[in-house]
Amino acid sequence: MKNKPNIVILGDGGWGTTLAILLSKKGFPVTVWGAFAENITNINKKRVNEKFLPQIRIPNEIIFTSDLKHAIENKDIVVLAVPSQYVRPVLENVRKAGYPVEAIYLSVTKGIEIGSLKRISEIIHSELGRVKLAVLSGPTIAYEIAQSLPAVAVIASTNEKVRKLLQSIFITDRFRIYANNDIIGVELGGSLKNIIAIACGVSDGLGFGANTKAAILARGLAEISRLGVAMGARANTFSGISGLGDLVTTCISSHSRNRFVGEEIGKGKSLKQISSHMQMVAEGVPTAKGAYALSLKYKVDMPITKEVYNILYKNKPAVKALRDLMSRERKNE
Repeated sequence: MKNKPNIVILGDGGWGTTLAILLSKKGFPVTVWGAFAENITNINKKRVNEKFLPQIRIPNEIIFTSDLKHAIENKDIVVLAVPSQYVRPVLENVRKAGYPVEAIYLSVTKGIEIGSLKRISEIIHSELGRVKLAVLSGPTIAYEIAQSLPAVAVIASTNEKVRKLLQSIFITDRFRIYANNDIIGVELGGSLKNIIAIACGVSDGLGFGANTKAAILARGLAEISRLGVAMGARANTFSGISGLGDLVTTCISSHSRNRFVGEEIGKGKSLKQISSHMQMVAEGVPTAKGAYALSLKYKVDMPITKEVYNILYKNKPAVKALRDLMSRERKNE
């Protein structure tokens, strides 16, 4: 691959835009594709993504387009940064547009596809075949990284050359990248933590304290690990950057969309009311449905996930969900 590979980012949300800025500052040629022409036109005019990443100046060198065929043409690295439930339809269009078969495909999306229960890397392979593949995950609040605040993330791939190459491309003096070969663990850690963040938000909305949030974090990590190991991940991956690291950030950050959704639910608002006022997707909402189905499929006990699912999809009152969690049968840790 050439010294400065051509990179396209599919998805003009906050995270996709942030990564485009980071890569452009390192001198890489970057194109960003967005599905909504109006937003792309506005970005090209103002060089600010007012909808998803306000107040952050976008370098003029970054190309923004809503033409998918043009966006992916002759690209060496394709970064997938669209919401999880839109990954498959976007990839279907990528395939129809004549995708670059030899490119590296990097997923930075956190979620599980409802229905198929597939992780994002599995969807990529099912749509594009055995392309070179990696995933990036970790405690990565887009707005903080766009401001060059210190952060870490992990890139996972079963291909050592791919993960080392991507590690060198994305690493900066303010964004430290680690490498890992446990794709399953890295993807599940980044996806399932959003459910626990909703639970922490519910706790905040109900006015509970630090003890409650610590309990949700600790027990949430335990059930994430149980499911991950059952699905083939390594247990120690969940104590790392994409597990514990991402979990803590998402559960405590004021920028966390998932924690915000939970907090508003705890205050008595419905999911429909909350969603109608949000510009960006809270991935924990669809992931809760997928994760609950996975817990049943693999026969893994996930009580917090089950109660978040009940709150979101069965209209269970948050206080009753808490009471049911606290009154469960006594167990060893």
